[in-house]
Amino acid sequence: MPTLVLIRHGQSAWNLENRFTGWWDVNLTELGVQEAQEAGAAMAAAGLDFDLAFTSVQTRAIKTLNIALEAMGRLWLPVEKDWRLNERHYGGLTGLNKAETAALHGEEQVHVWRRSFDIPPPVSEAESAYDLSGDRRYAGIAVPNTESLKDTIARVLPYWEARIAPELRAGKRVVISAHGNSLRALVKHLSGISDADIASLEIPTGKPIVYQLDDALNEVEHYYLHERAAG
Repeated sequence: MPTLVLIRHGQSAWNLENRFTGWWDVNLTELGVQEAQEAGAAMAAAGLDFDLAFTSVQTRAIKTLNIALEAMGRLWLPVEKDWRLNERHYGGLTGLNKAETAALHGEEQVHVWRRSFDIPPPVSEAESAYDLSGDRRYAGIAVPNTESLKDTIARVLPYWEARIAPELRAGKRVVISAHGNSLRALVKHLSGISDADIASLEIPTGKPIVYQLDDALNEVEHYYLHERAAG
């Protein structure tokens, strides 16, 4: 029975500042580091082990994975990094404080941008301070100027099918450290959540989600590790 664990990165600097982050690269806070350490310790205590790991090309997810694996004594595991596991691109909202944006555009409009399935935020401007077109890690990639959750799913699932699912079918134990929206894309797929219901799903930082899958990669069960341990 294949085992898959999903971890949203620990608290980032812009999580703390309540800012839209998206593809912009920010670091973990001290709490974020602690969350990653606790995630690794919890996985080790639960007897979980892995054969390989996947993450995005964003610092907060990479560091969360490394810190968790170090806590498990598994820092040597092979890791594949790919931009398709990046957070959703928040376009013109990138860097803005969420409360200030709601005051400017209205709570309802911001809720639509954040939680609708297929309505993206406003596009980012080419001369924006958060323009990533010249970032070396995205060389040869058409960096989006905004993304809805539907857009995010459209890049995450082909990567899942091409790179991650075959490893699980081969019996490998896999951990993925990624972001709120790229993980929502995977949870939606694995758990068969509707377009309407996925909008209300919140994935907390630094809390491993354990999936037990059958040989066809259908969900047998899933649970948050901290809730199972508390029980």
